Amino acid sequence: MTGVLVALDLPTLGEAADLARSIKDHVAGFKVGLGLLHREPGSVERIADVGLPVFADAKLHDIPAQVESAARALGRRGARWVTAHISGGHEMLRAAVTGLAEGSGGKAGILGVSVLTSLGEDDLADIGVVGSSNAAVERLVRIAAAVPVEGIVSAVSEVHIVRQVSSELITVTPGIRPEGVGDHDQKRTATVQMGIDAGCDYLVVGRAITASTDPVAAAAAIAGEITADSRV
Repeated sequence: MTGVLVALDLPTLGEAADLARSIKDHVAGFKVGLGLLHREPGSVERIADVGLPVFADAKLHDIPAQVESAARALGRRGARWVTAHISGGHEMLRAAVTGLAEGSGGKAGILGVSVLTSLGEDDLADIGVVGSSNAAVERLVRIAAAVPVEGIVSAVSEVHIVRQVSSELITVTPGIRPEGVGDHDQKRTATVQMGIDAGCDYLVVGRAITASTDPVAAAAAIAGEITADSRV
C-alpha cells in the first residue's frame, strides 16, 4: 500500500521533532531536507528516534569519493534512505550505494533523483536537456537501475516510466498536493489520488500537513484517503 513521507521543512529541529511525534501514527516516515540537514547536524538522529524511517534528502552530487563519505556518514546517523542525483553518473551512484551500505550496516538504500519536480519543460531546455522531461527521466532511471539503487525520486506522472525500466525500484514521489492546496514552488504536481492510482510506493507531502492549522487531522485525512482506496 502507498505510504506517506512527511517533509519536515520547519524552522527548527525542535518543531520538526514535535510535529513528527504528533503525526507518527498516520504516516510511514519522514523526510529531512537540505535546510534542516545543514542547520541541525543531529537532525537525522533526532527524527529517527521517533521510531519511523527517515529519508535524508541530501541530494548528493559530487565526485565519487566525497559522495561515498557523505553517504556513509548519513547511514551512521540512522537514515533509511539517502538521495543522490542520478546525473552524477554510474560511478558516483555506486560510491553512494557503497558508502551508505557501510555506514548503515546494509540497512539503508540510495534513492536516485531524476528530474526535480520544480522544473518544467522550459527549465530543462534552459539547462540543455534535449527532449521532454519523460525522455530525460527514462535516461536517468536506466542509469540508476544499472547500479542499482533502491529507488527513484520522480514526479507521479513519471512513475510508469520507472516501472517500465525496472519493477524492482521503489518510487518516491514529491510534489503531492491534496485537492485545494496550491502548487507553491512545484511545477509537476499531483494529488494524493493521482499518486495512489499511479501505484506510487511513497508520497512525499510537506506543507499540506506541516502548514496546516491542524497537522494531525491533515495527516489522518491523507492516511484515510489511502486506506479507503486500498479497500476498493
